[in-house]
Amino acid sequence: MSSREPVILGIDTSNYTTSAARLEHGEIFQSKKLLPVKPGQLGLRQSDAVFHHVQQLPDRLEEVLQGAPPIRAVGVSDRPRAQEGSYMPCFTVGVGTARALAAAAGAPLYRFSHQAGHIAAALYSAGKLELLEERFLAFHVSGGTTEAVLVTPDKDDILHAEIVASSLDLKGGQAVDRAGVLLGLPFPAGPELEKLALCWESPIKVRPVMKRCNCSLSGIENHCKKLYDTGHPKEEIARYCLEAVRAALEGMCTALLEEYGKLPVLFAGGVMSNSIIKKAMTEKFGAYFAEPVFSADNAAGTAVLAARKEGLL
Repeated sequence: MSSREPVILGIDTSNYTTSAARLEHGEIFQSKKLLPVKPGQLGLRQSDAVFHHVQQLPDRLEEVLQGAPPIRAVGVSDRPRAQEGSYMPCFTVGVGTARALAAAAGAPLYRFSHQAGHIAAALYSAGKLELLEERFLAFHVSGGTTEAVLVTPDKDDILHAEIVASSLDLKGGQAVDRAGVLLGLPFPAGPELEKLALCWESPIKVRPVMKRCNCSLSGIENHCKKLYDTGHPKEEIARYCLEAVRAALEGMCTALLEEYGKLPVLFAGGVMSNSIIKKAMTEKFGAYFAEPVFSADNAAGTAVLAARKEGLL
């Protein structure tokens, strides 16, 4: 048996990725695999997502636990957001596995929302875990969520996230993926769309649609299709899509800082791994971002939160 200190295990089975993470001596080791989506499709049915998680999670766990010390605690995401009625079947795969592993190890099991995991992973990556002791604004921008939350310390759950702004229709990741599929890119389309967009250097004019602190993103899909139908280059369409998402997030952040005062700002979620958006938000707001591996869906955040519950980190 290993003489090393026990480790913290994190599990996340989102609608995009199967992931497991091991936290040992403050360092995170991850294993992730995207759920398979057929070309031209915009995601998976929940029944298919559950099936693929069942197939993929054992390999992810074997990879992070191979040769590892005993498990001290297990953290798992059990719902999209920490609010009543927030539920997706895909998270039940992770929860069931986490319960079994925690019971076998005689270790405590801690449940968190997927959104809280994103926030914690981003803070860990940015070297800003101390923000868990104060108020800050966090944006979670992905295929299923485009929200800004006011984060405050919470004794039981480590952090409390109150939604203070959101997209009124399409989500940031949906806008990106729909533009990508329109251009023939694989799903999820973020990385390939960014590559195309970086090849376009001419100015792009965008004007966000705002309602107080909230935004509307449905017009992005419509305008991308209009550009495509009228023969505009793929690079221009890709750049327009990302600049439009950026402008909307910038409008939300500006309005929120006017309402709540000067607060630290954190961006998390798969869309926030985009270099174009990251550069603009860092320059304007001094915002904190996760590295791409900690920005997309991951189990690192649940491991970090479980470690905080255990008095670590």
